[in-house]
Amino acid sequence: MHSETVGWDQGPAIYALVDTAELAAMEPALAAQLGLPQDVPSGSLTPVEQDPLDDRPLDEALARISWPESVRGCALVHEVLVLPPGAEDDMPEDADPLEWAGKHEGRREMRMTVAVQRGGATAVALRIRPVPGEPDEGTAFGDDLAPNLSRALLSTLDD
Repeated sequence: MHSETVGWDQGPAIYALVDTAELAAMEPALAAQLGLPQDVPSGSLTPVEQDPLDDRPLDEALARISWPESVRGCALVHEVLVLPPGAEDDMPEDADPLEWAGKHEGRREMRMTVAVQRGGATAVALRIRPVPGEPDEGTAFGDDLAPNLSRALLSTLDD
């Protein structure tokens, strides 16, 4: 996905995952433009970026999404703040959690890419925003790194 090329400080982006061979058959001009081979391997998926999500909270925006049967899965790229373990213990009771986290000195920004397929397969990639002058921490991969978000995306695929 092109999220890496557009840089940080982006809103959530959602993608439909469609069968590449079906896409090439239905849209031959697009397939040629994308440089897809004429003999696409079975099971290949192509991410198709959707319109931006609206400004409502992410859980509400995802609850309004449903995909046609031709969509084999979906993926979400989303930036979040993460705090060191135990940081929330120091949050004042009257503080707005998002505002407080945004000002916390130990906060780090993370880009999450969560992909799911009909049938329940999930894949997650987490990348912490590099800090200038410090080593890049790379990307972590797994299928259970964002279970709540994975479940929310899977629910958009329910018939």
